[in-house]
Amino acid sequence: MNKATFAAGCFWSVEQKFKETTGVTSTQVGYMGGQTQNPSYEQVCTGETGHAEVVDITFNPDEVSFEKLLEIFWHLHDPTTLNQQGPDIGTQYRSALFFHSQEQQEAALKSMSNRQQEIGRTIVTEVTKASTFYKAEEYHQCYLEKNGIGTCKI
Repeated sequence: MNKATFAAGCFWSVEQKFKETTGVTSTQVGYMGGQTQNPSYEQVCTGETGHAEVVDITFNPDEVSFEKLLEIFWHLHDPTTLNQQGPDIGTQYRSALFFHSQEQQEAALKSMSNRQQEIGRTIVTEVTKASTFYKAEEYHQCYLEKNGIGTCKI
């Protein structure tokens, strides 16, 4: 099993999309990329912790490639808006790829370049080495599913 970590705005809909992907064996929503240890949702929402809302994914590379996950990521949100996805504004909603290996970093940079050429606009997605993942509060895990919400528009 391999890991992948993506930030693409509010983590609820991002988690839902990846959870539905064949080969993804588990998902968790949480926070990454900041300086505060064990941040709460309320702290992250202030924008002062430096964390992004992320989805941490475990996947079987025999069933789904990291490149396929990247393709889903690029089509799931607008990677050209800085610190914003739809009505969600702040650094915690930034577009980011947190890589777990040199191979993931190279694949991420290549796919970002390809996607930028496709859309013809500058992509502002952060590509950063994965740091400590802090799992979000339990009520955020599988939030849309738990609350009978079919989708949440980014």
